Amino acid sequence: MVLGSGHGRRDAVVVGAGPNGLAAAVTLARAGLSVRVYERASRAGGGAATRELTLPGYLHDVCSAVHPLAFESAFFRAFGLRDRVRFITPDVSFAQPLDGGRAAVAFRDLARTRDGLGLDGKAYERLLRPLVEHASHVADLTGSTLVRVPRHPVSALRFAVRVAEQGTPAWNARFREDAAPALLTGVAAHTILTQPSLAGAGAGLALGAYAHAQGWPIPVGGSQAIIDAMLEDLRAHGGELITDHEVTSLNELDDARVAMLDVTPRALLRMAGERMPARFGRRLRAVRYGGAVAKVDFALNAPVPWANADVRRAGTIHVGGTRAEMAAAENDVNRGRHPEHPYVLAAQQSVFDPSRAPAGAHTLWTYTHVPAGSAADREDAVTAQIERFAPGFRDTIVAVSSRTAVEVEAHNPNYVAGDIAAGSPDLRQILRRPTLSPDPWRTPIPGVYLATASAAPGPGVHGLAGWHAARSALRHEFGIRDSPDLSP
Repeated sequence: MVLGSGHGRRDAVVVGAGPNGLAAAVTLARAGLSVRVYERASRAGGGAATRELTLPGYLHDVCSAVHPLAFESAFFRAFGLRDRVRFITPDVSFAQPLDGGRAAVAFRDLARTRDGLGLDGKAYERLLRPLVEHASHVADLTGSTLVRVPRHPVSALRFAVRVAEQGTPAWNARFREDAAPALLTGVAAHTILTQPSLAGAGAGLALGAYAHAQGWPIPVGGSQAIIDAMLEDLRAHGGELITDHEVTSLNELDDARVAMLDVTPRALLRMAGERMPARFGRRLRAVRYGGAVAKVDFALNAPVPWANADVRRAGTIHVGGTRAEMAAAENDVNRGRHPEHPYVLAAQQSVFDPSRAPAGAHTLWTYTHVPAGSAADREDAVTAQIERFAPGFRDTIVAVSSRTAVEVEAHNPNYVAGDIAAGSPDLRQILRRPTLSPDPWRTPIPGVYLATASAAPGPGVHGLAGWHAARSALRHEFGIRDSPDLSP
C-alpha cells in the first residue's frame, strides 16, 4: 500500500513507521526534503499502535498506552502534539493498590498526594517537588544523549542526588511506612531492571515528576491517534508511506541520500552486511537486550472492581503490592525466573475514554515482566494478581488476548526476545546508546542514521531519537543547521 506521492528517487528514506521513524520523517519533510517511509506491517504504528485484539469494537493499545512524555517531549512540544490530538489527563496519574483495601495514590496535585501518604507524605514531597517544579529541565536532561554538559546544571544535580538515593540500598532511608516507597517503586519498575538500580530510579523519578507536573495523558481513541497525527503531517508535506514492505538490506536504499533506520542494532548489522565497519560492528554486537514483557488485554463487561475507590480513578495502576514485593518480582525476572506474584502494569483507558469499547463495556490493558525469550503465557498470573486487589475481577472478563514475549517479538522485531526497550536501559547502556558519543544517531556508514529507541535517549513514546537523528542528518548531509518549524 502506498500513501502520498508516487515512486521515484527520494532525499531520504525511513525504515519503520513507529513514533521515532515518523518523527524523523516529519522533521526531514518539514525541512523541504522528499521522504519515503517503509513499514513491514500493513499499518503504521509500531510502539503506538491501537488494534481490536479481543472482540470487535474493543480498542486495545498494542504496546504503549499512557503517555507521560506527550506534553514533556521536546519533539512533541515542537510538533504541537496537544493541539493535534485530543488527550484526557486523569486527576490520578497512577495508583498502587495495597492489601486490606489500602492504596498509595499519585494525584496530579503533589500536595494532595502528600496529604494521602501519612507519615511519609512530607518526605515524598521533598523528594519530588524540586523535580516537579522543573519538570521541563528533567525532560531536557533525560531527553537526549547524556554525553553533554547539562543546560540546567542545578536541576541536573538535584536529579542526580535523588537518583543516587533511590537507586541504591539507601532508598528506604527517608521513609517509615510502606505507601510512599511502593508508589516510587511502581514507577521505577517500568524499566524491567533490578530494583533498586540507578537507571531504574532515574526513569522512575522523571516519570513521577511528569505525573505531578502535567499528568500522564491518555489519547482519545488510542495511541494510534499520535501516529495518525504524524502521518497526516508527513503527507501534508509531500512524504509517503509504503506499508507491507520489509527492508532487509541497505542495498535496497541506495537510491536515497539519507537512510533513517528505526531498527535495533542487531537488525542494522544484518542490513549492513559487509558495509559495516568492523569497529562499529563490534560496538553494536555488544549491545545487551534486557528483560521482556508478556502482554494481556482484557475485554470487560464492567470497570475493574478495585477494592480501593481511588484506584478506580487512576489512569495507570501498578499492581504488585509493597516495594519489597515488587523488587522481589523484578529481581526474579532479572535472574531468569517467572515470579509467582508478578508486577503488573495496568491501564484502564475506557474509564476515561468511552470510545475504547461498546456502550457499558470496558477494556483493560496490562503487561507483566518475564525473562527474555519467555514462551510462558502469563494470563492466569496477571488475572490472579489483579483479583488480589480487585475481588470479583474474574467475573467481569468477557474475552482475553494474551501474548508471550516470543509473540511480542513476532509482532514487532524491534522488541528482541520481548524487550520493549529495544536494548536494556541500564546505566551503562543509557550512556552508551548504542555508543558513547555526543551524536550517537550517526553511524560510520555514509548517510545512515539510527532513529530508534535503541539510540539515545532510549525507550518511550517521545519521538526524540528520530528527531535527534533527523536533525543530525540535516546538519551533516544537507548543511541545514536550523531545526525546521514543526508547529501545526
